[in-house]
Amino acid sequence: MKCIYCSSLNLYKLKNGHIKCAKCKRKFSPLKVEREKKIIALFCKGLNTLQASEVSGYSYITIHKKFMNYRYKIVSYEDEKFEKKRKINEYDEYIYLEKKKRKDKKYIFDAKNFLTFDYDNGKIYNMLLPELSRFKDNFLRDNLDNTYYKEFLKYLKWHRVSNLKKQENNIVKFWNFFENQIIKYKGIKEENFFFYLKEIEFRYNYNNLECNNFLIRSILKILH
Repeated sequence: MKCIYCSSLNLYKLKNGHIKCAKCKRKFSPLKVEREKKIIALFCKGLNTLQASEVSGYSYITIHKKFMNYRYKIVSYEDEKFEKKRKINEYDEYIYLEKKKRKDKKYIFDAKNFLTFDYDNGKIYNMLLPELSRFKDNFLRDNLDNTYYKEFLKYLKWHRVSNLKKQENNIVKFWNFFENQIIKYKGIKEENFFFYLKEIEFRYNYNNLECNNFLIRSILKILH
């Protein structure tokens, strides 16, 4: 075993089962480290909270808290990478609304708008735009909700055509990936949508092994 902080092999076991490093003098719990690695692996495999809870035996609340912490780390990492961008190739706007809501105009203001950037060597970055719900009262007061709904349906129709015409477009590939991934998450709270969007972005940019290595580096260093 190596020290999770400095990689030293000069370790010794304490009476409470924790390990202390003779070099950096820091302590850590092997059981806690193994539990964290297990949960990280389940997250990187793409399991949702309920699935990970059932597989691991840990409570739903524990898994949810861990997964949300991973998403916070991912958001910071993706922002940092984008801020150091060398080149933006192109960008485009996407409007997302759950499929079951798309045929009922009363849900139109639940739609999410975000800008998707293709930068560097095929990396994707998303920026969430202001929620449409903030404009709901204005649209309803001016009787424009029907007009907006019709425009939304036109957008969806155009997007389907766009997908057929631009299959090699990296942004469109991400949108298709996003639509396939987001359906596995049930009951996403309004305030958490952004974090799931960024998680899916991260999964598009990096494979499972890269995801696992990043989270182990980011999470284990804060364990005590």
